[in-house]
Amino acid sequence: MPTQQVAVVTGTSSGFGKLTAETFASSGWRVFAGLRDVDSRNAEAADALRERGITVVGLDVTDDASVAGAVRAVLDQAGAVDVLVNNAGIGAFGIQEAFTPAAVEQQFAVNVVGTLRVNRAFLPSMRERRSGLVVYMSSRLGRYVVPFMGLYCASKWAIEALAEASSYELAPFGIDVAIIEPAVYPTGLLAKDVGADDPERVASYGDTARFREALTGALQSATEGRDPGDVAREVVRLAELPAGERPLRTAMPATPAMDENNAAVAAYQRQLLKSYGLQELLPHAAR
Repeated sequence: MPTQQVAVVTGTSSGFGKLTAETFASSGWRVFAGLRDVDSRNAEAADALRERGITVVGLDVTDDASVAGAVRAVLDQAGAVDVLVNNAGIGAFGIQEAFTPAAVEQQFAVNVVGTLRVNRAFLPSMRERRSGLVVYMSSRLGRYVVPFMGLYCASKWAIEALAEASSYELAPFGIDVAIIEPAVYPTGLLAKDVGADDPERVASYGDTARFREALTGALQSATEGRDPGDVAREVVRLAELPAGERPLRTAMPATPAMDENNAAVAAYQRQLLKSYGLQELLPHAAR
């Protein structure tokens, strides 16, 4: 009998993370769902995951001790990890100048530094096995920019850069990297937005602030008809592809403009690495 494959998903209290954990479980994977505050504010979400046969681990991506405890719990129980899904993230939207440095640091602490912290904890065991897949939940806003979402865009652009750079660094160890770039979906992210934390700066922009409110309405409308479960199913589909055959980037839903942009940048990226003598780090088909 084949050994049950193991997936770890961060940020599973709701949205893409919750759906991805559930979809892996429904597909026969052994799943470890990481989330904060499992005994308090997220206790109900944790119980719902357990009811699906998913193992819940307390995991706060901004805390070294929490991440270290999570990786120990996973490896003690499962022995190895086949897929790590970096999903944990937050969004704060508004006039860029109206975010204090503390608010900027918090956005990057979760979305960027938190992802690096989780990777540092799990990658050594994956490299030792010389196999695995690391998935990054990015966004279309990791490739494009929308005003009043600059802070969120910046964190996702950072994730895109870190993920792609790691794809070359991890290739010699047989580890694949996949970046998911969803458009806006009804995941509750917009509802959790606390906005900029300097109301006086917001007020000083006067009538310009109305565009921020209009954007919120446009984003809400754009979610209509979109199923966030499609993103979760795509993550699992990529995980079940043979090693070496997973695309680096997948836009959800697929659109010609996004695909053409990614293909054009990828062509230049290949040329760049070849010019630096790093072609051996490229996928075999791209060398």
